[in-house]
Amino acid sequence: MPCWFEGPLAAFDTETTGVDVEQDRIVSAAVVRQSAPGAMPLVTRWLVNPGIPVPEAATAVHGLTDDHLQRHGRWPAPVMEEVARELVTQSAAGTPLVVMNAPFDLTLLDRELKRHRASSLASCLGGASLCVLDPRVLDKHLDRYRKGRRTLTDLCEHYGVVLTGAHDAAADAAAALELVRAVGRRFAARLESLSAAEIHARQAVWHAAQARGLQAWFAHNGSSEAVDPAWPLRPALTTAA
Repeated sequence: MPCWFEGPLAAFDTETTGVDVEQDRIVSAAVVRQSAPGAMPLVTRWLVNPGIPVPEAATAVHGLTDDHLQRHGRWPAPVMEEVARELVTQSAAGTPLVVMNAPFDLTLLDRELKRHRASSLASCLGGASLCVLDPRVLDKHLDRYRKGRRTLTDLCEHYGVVLTGAHDAAADAAAALELVRAVGRRFAARLESLSAAEIHARQAVWHAAQARGLQAWFAHNGSSEAVDPAWPLRPALTTAA
């Protein structure tokens, strides 16, 4: 049986109105599935009319304008349900889900489900859990002393993965999927004996340690910016009664 980075994988990515997981909205999403390395990927795309204006700064990143989304995007409620159902399908099939910077995309999806479906990602999963592989967390742990940025573009360049059409949800998801395979191969001696589920569990610990390190760096440099240690999903904010 092939190790997890040589087997079936799925990848999920979104494009959004901004970077605030509590307030911003999803404008496009994609799930890319690949049965084995080199196999033709199967791509499912969604385009969303978020119901709020798309800031110019966000459009400058992904190219999706208000006019385009109003003409071609679907209403969020059915889209979020379909996206969640697709992730549940992958989980039920035992397929690891690649999500670059998972706490961003998965938390946004969770908040959109709450906003439009009075639901949550956890309730859609029905007690099951996703098996998530996050190339950013993996790379930061396995090559922790390497200097430089660790965006998707930077990581693809470092690992020799082709990224064509960056900031398109399907293109980014496909690149993240190949990136996880590349990370797995480069660090096979440390990873191939572990299952994807074991890697998932360890990433939660690794991400928390990475968050503490970044928090300490911020404090040392006089910044009060908070770093959330939760992975792969940030807990919902609680409001005072």
